[in-house]
Amino acid sequence: MSKLKVATVWLDGCSGCHMSFLDLDERLLELAEKIEIVYSPLVDRKDYPDEVDLALVEGAVASVDDEAKIRKIRAHTKFLIAMGDCAVTGNVPSMRNPIGPEAILDRAYKENATAQQQIPTLVVPRLLRTVRPIHEHVKVDLHLPGCPPSADTFYAVLSALLAGETPDVSALTRFGA
Repeated sequence: MSKLKVATVWLDGCSGCHMSFLDLDERLLELAEKIEIVYSPLVDRKDYPDEVDLALVEGAVASVDDEAKIRKIRAHTKFLIAMGDCAVTGNVPSMRNPIGPEAILDRAYKENATAQQQIPTLVVPRLLRTVRPIHEHVKVDLHLPGCPPSADTFYAVLSALLAGETPDVSALTRFGA
């Protein structure tokens, strides 16, 4: 039996969901027998594969780069999980929505800078007017709330999916599993 091709993706967020995923500790070895991580900030691959079975996406969509990335991920992924509150609701990254991207960039790169007071044009992607959760851009198959979801929640969800079952996320997140 071939392994499930899994991707983990980090959009606009803090990486806490990835840290919680790594908190699976020795259970990662158990999962490694059944899954292959084909794309992730945890591995060195730079391009998103053409065929991914399951993608766990952390963070909100805040820039044109995020938007292009989530659309490509959706097009090449069979089952997409929005992992964590930023991906599910926009959470902390969306706190800039009432202020707007121009004011945020001015504050970060001009007002608080002591040298080269200018907004970068090469490295920083163009920000969208508003930060939005993933499901406002693409179809999401499962929402996994939490800030971040616990390692136990990740394990329960992945175990259920590997067994061909639909995970009951509401039961998992209600009791902090």
